[in-house]
Amino acid sequence: MANKIRQIDQGNDHGLAVEEARPRLKKPPLFKVVLLNDDFTPMEFVVEILERIFSMERTKATQVMLEVHTRGKGVCGVYTYEIAETKVAQVNGYAQKHQHPLLCTMEEI
Repeated sequence: MANKIRQIDQGNDHGLAVEEARPRLKKPPLFKVVLLNDDFTPMEFVVEILERIFSMERTKATQVMLEVHTRGKGVCGVYTYEIAETKVAQVNGYAQKHQHPLLCTMEEI
């Protein structure tokens, strides 16, 4: 770690004090949480997941669901690794519990 030196005036004496430089913090990488289309999961179930797990309003959830349906995948949100990983596990677990093959993944940005 680099040290920064600053001069301090102490009356007639000129002294030096060593001050620790603040570490530069790096922003954590971000990940997109993505829903993948399949031919079996009902559209209403996908909307329910988007509302429940991603706290989306119904209109936004419907838009994302239609993107998944028409383009093959849709982004549910962007998060740090730990949050994205949790969201993926929640979606996959919820879909499996309700016997739907819906698949959720994450992709680094």
